[in-house]
Amino acid sequence: MTRLFHVSDVHFGREDAAAVAWFDALVKAEKPDAVVMTGDLTMRARRREFAAGLAWLQGLGVPVTVEVGNHDLPYFNPIDRFFRPYRRMTAVERMVEQPLDLPGIAIIPLVTTARAQWRLNWSKGKVSRAALERALSLIAAVPEGRLIFIACHHPLAEPETRMSARTHNGAQALVALARAGADAVLTGHVHDPFDIAHEIEGRTVRMIGAGTLSERIRITPPSFNEIRIGDGGFDVVQRTMDLAPATPLLRERAE
Repeated sequence: MTRLFHVSDVHFGREDAAAVAWFDALVKAEKPDAVVMTGDLTMRARRREFAAGLAWLQGLGVPVTVEVGNHDLPYFNPIDRFFRPYRRMTAVERMVEQPLDLPGIAIIPLVTTARAQWRLNWSKGKVSRAALERALSLIAAVPEGRLIFIACHHPLAEPETRMSARTHNGAQALVALARAGADAVLTGHVHDPFDIAHEIEGRTVRMIGAGTLSERIRITPPSFNEIRIGDGGFDVVQRTMDLAPATPLLRERAE
């Protein structure tokens, strides 16, 4: 069995130190095959926040892939945001948007952040044509018989949580990914966990969201998802701090 820890929205600068320590202890004790971090590593994309995030990621001692979240783009410096938005991420760039090839599964990155958009709230998601084409190209190279998980920051379809994603081109991207063979899309952004099955053209694609390890909780206490993969399928379990048993996640939705 392959086991992933899916974590999101740690927001170094506003991280919950106790929650991060709890997660670290579980990684060290249970040794998952990989950690998938779906964005918002930092709070304001400051250098010291990225430095703290890098030290945390390196200390986990397992393979890691990291997606870019809206909080990981420069917030106070418009020149950096428009012309060199990823400059401060050099410390973690070897982990950013990197595909992972594990027994029975491939993790494919999809960028859903944008330095600017034709709307006032730039924190919301956007899937560009180039980002989708890159993801589809990576899917096409996956050997037959493997599950395919897409990792991105923003949910491609609204999960009906307190916080919204409103991802431009998200619905179209979800259909294209389903047609290409994606089995699940791992996301963050809304700070509450979810697992929703979408039926698209006779194929089931699960939208799976992780909670947060930051102080910026919504409804759910600090949490992450454990994904257990085996026998051609997978299960998702919500691991919540200070909540004794692990909780299975799955809501059905017909599309």
